[in-house]
Amino acid sequence: MIKRISLGLLVVALTTSCVSKKIYNDLENKYADLKKENRNISDENADLLKAKSQLELDRDALNKELGKAKSEHDKLELDYAAANNKYDLLQQSYNALEKNSNEALKANMAKNRDLLEQLEAKGKALALDQERLDKSSQRLGELEALIAAKEASMRKLKETLSNALNGFEGKGLTVEQKNGKVYVSMENKLLFNSGSWAVGSEGKKAVVEVGKVLGDNPDISVLIEGHTDDDPYAGSGPIADNWDLSTKRATAIVAILSENKSINRKNLTAAGRGEFSPLASNSTPEGKAKNRRIEIILTPRLDEIAEMLKEIN
Repeated sequence: MIKRISLGLLVVALTTSCVSKKIYNDLENKYADLKKENRNISDENADLLKAKSQLELDRDALNKELGKAKSEHDKLELDYAAANNKYDLLQQSYNALEKNSNEALKANMAKNRDLLEQLEAKGKALALDQERLDKSSQRLGELEALIAAKEASMRKLKETLSNALNGFEGKGLTVEQKNGKVYVSMENKLLFNSGSWAVGSEGKKAVVEVGKVLGDNPDISVLIEGHTDDDPYAGSGPIADNWDLSTKRATAIVAILSENKSINRKNLTAAGRGEFSPLASNSTPEGKAKNRRIEIILTPRLDEIAEMLKEIN
């Protein structure tokens, strides 16, 4: 537009009569000013266009951010709705629990009372059991001490008998302790002739020595057993068989022991075992000799032990 104005002025100036140089210079100056102004306007226009482009870019970025914010907002709204839903469900559950809490509490309290009563009853029962156990343990200790004392007494008895019968060593006489008892075994060669139940002088000396020891131990029970080999009895007279012979031999030993007035006859028992409890095989002469014997079995009184066992049981 400025260019058109300037061109028009120039044409007018040329077509008219000659103008003064001053006017021409003025026009030139105005033209120059207009051109400068035009350039400034063009520069401003370019700056405005650049600013416009930047604003458009900023606008697009803001729109993008706005869309993202809207998406996040929508997600937050969905999360909020879900959380609110969950809260409603929890509130319903809480209300249901609160409604039933009193009844459940009462039921649990009743159950706890029953359990406490059961525990109290069991505690009392355990206390009684413990008391009985303590008493039983005490009695058991006393029983063990009594058994130990009996064992010690029988060991001493065995030693006393061994010393008293030392002179008959090697003559078919042995003394041993086993199963809480003391066994004095005398072979028939020390005591009897074949087929006889009369005790010889040497054998009687041994039995008398046993009687002396028994007289000093009046609480000992004494079982005298007669034994034979398996050869059938071949003698005559009142003897029927080996069993009968073994019984008469045991009775003969009892008679000698009974001569000692310190021995309580109630503690003496005679028994015949015949050939039915051999120590060795009857297939050899040596075995037969071992089987023909008298066994004096000494047993401590066990009345106290039996009573204690009853109490413990």
